[in-house]
Amino acid sequence: MKKLLLVCALMAGLIIQSHAQDKKHLEVGDKVPAFSLTDQNGKTFNVADHIGKDIMVIYFYPKDESMVCTKEACAFRDSFDAFTKAGAKVIGINSSTVASHKAFAEHYQLPFTVLSDPGNKVYDMFGVRSRLMFSGRETFIVDLKGKIVYQHAAMLQGKEHADDALAFIKSAKK
Repeated sequence: MKKLLLVCALMAGLIIQSHAQDKKHLEVGDKVPAFSLTDQNGKTFNVADHIGKDIMVIYFYPKDESMVCTKEACAFRDSFDAFTKAGAKVIGINSSTVASHKAFAEHYQLPFTVLSDPGNKVYDMFGVRSRLMFSGRETFIVDLKGKIVYQHAAMLQGKEHADDALAFIKSAKK
């Protein structure tokens, strides 16, 4: 009976994952979808308010306080001044609660916006794919016109997301 339950659970996970894979994945040249989410301080973040004002580095990550996600968040934190000087706003997104994000941001002194995406609605808008049973890890850069100009997916290389995004922004400024 336990084996049957385990097989059913695995099959359900694969079905859910394959359904998520059917959603359109945003690519370079696509327009950023309109969305509003709540940040770690309980304030509403509306992406439309930042188009034309900020380059946006939007990174999706699986879980607050996990090893790779923490390395990724700290890499964005450590490069925050360089992102700011380049005119970029860093935004982290996952399905954790506002309270979880607040604790995570305080624990690691994260100076950027962390948004709660309950039900992964914005994940789905961007077409970020789950890996096994984890939400995906992907970074997008949105230019001042609201177009995606950079996209990077690497599940186990969290720090690489910040490093590569900053290198892209700096090279685009030249």
